Amino acid sequence: MRKADLIARISEKTGVPKVDVLVSMEAFFKEVKESLEKGENVYIRGFGSFVTKKRAKKIGRNIKKNIAIEIPEHHIPAFKPAKVFVELVKNSKHL
Repeated sequence: MRKADLIARISEKTGVPKVDVLVSMEAFFKEVKESLEKGENVYIRGFGSFVTKKRAKKIGRNIKKNIAIEIPEHHIPAFKPAKVFVELVKNSKHL
């Protein structure tokens, strides 16, 4: 499912115009991105958590030049689903 499909479904179920759903979704995405950029995690009960994970520095390889390069420590965004969400998907009859 793409973002456009999700917007259409939410619009149908709620009766809210697609444009308003789009604006709300974009605002949500923007807030999550800004929070993670600031180092703040976002917790949504029953759905999951948007968190940042720390990657340790490591040695990588440039295959073309055959040299080792150091990849510095960095943070990446991640999503951790809630237990309720995991169980719902695990017990789904559609999969």
